[in-house]
Amino acid sequence: MSNWIVYSIGFLAQILFSARLILQWILSEKSKRIITPALFWKLSLIASFLLFVYGHLRDDFAIMLGQALTYYIYIRNLQLQGEWQKSPKLLQIFLFIFPIFVVLYAYNNGEYDIEKLFNNDNIPLWLLLLGVISQILFTLRFVYQWMVSERTKNSQLPVGFWRMSVLGASLILTYAIFRKDPVLFVGHIAGLIIYVRNIFIWKKQLRYES
Repeated sequence: MSNWIVYSIGFLAQILFSARLILQWILSEKSKRIITPALFWKLSLIASFLLFVYGHLRDDFAIMLGQALTYYIYIRNLQLQGEWQKSPKLLQIFLFIFPIFVVLYAYNNGEYDIEKLFNNDNIPLWLLLLGVISQILFTLRFVYQWMVSERTKNSQLPVGFWRMSVLGASLILTYAIFRKDPVLFVGHIAGLIIYVRNIFIWKKQLRYES
């Protein structure tokens, strides 16, 4: 597949990721508190779907790992908001099994070689480890968010989510620079600004509530 198609898929994913953040940020600015609209999770799921495909086409294990870990948390948040149940059953099944199907299909057809993934000439081992660690840290923010939402039975984005986002995005930006990946760089440099802004909104919210 030509590079321009691969990069187009990646950039479209990052545009959707940025759109969810801009939407969430605007609504939060208006409400003077951190808002978590259902559209945030819908855009997240579509973008994650596309970025998983991008990572597959780029043979980038770090990207695929990051998306596989958060993909199902997006679905769970839609379930908590009662939005997942509204979508057609066939769409639910397709979205739910897609990442698993791609990994199993590619592995069984010889496209994935564990040694190849970890000994890619285009990605030195130290850089791959940086990418994997960055993605894991970035993903943990959604694990934390999921745990808080499950505990409260309310889909929300707590301040710890934004703090972890700043740390994770900073590390992924470093990975993107060394990897020379414009998709990751553009997506995370834009997101980093909104992550920091949400922390300030949270601080203002605390002052209003006290």
